[in-house]
Amino acid sequence: MPKRIHRRRDVDPTEGRKKYPKATFADPTNKKYPIDTPGRIKAAWAYIHQPKNAAKYSRAEARTIKSRIRHAATARHVTLPDPDEFIELLARVRKRKRRTA
Repeated sequence: MPKRIHRRRDVDPTEGRKKYPKATFADPTNKKYPIDTPGRIKAAWAYIHQPKNAAKYSRAEARTIKSRIRHAATARHVTLPDPDEFIELLARVRKRKRRTA
């Protein structure tokens, strides 16, 4: 049985609902990680694997969110990207941005 996700103080759930009014969320408590379209499923997968985002949840909560994203991906026949490759790519992009700034 999935664990209940705690209410985060740094998030306003109404913002998520305003931005994605008809979406299903992997974190329904805080209205984070919309998983209603293939693009949003991939984005949610990438974001929850970023250390700064995952650190906002307990291990059990992060596992629950990842499970919900995987379930949505399976239901919509979406191939999820390798999270390690994404994190590496993101680090390279951020490094380039710092050099040009």
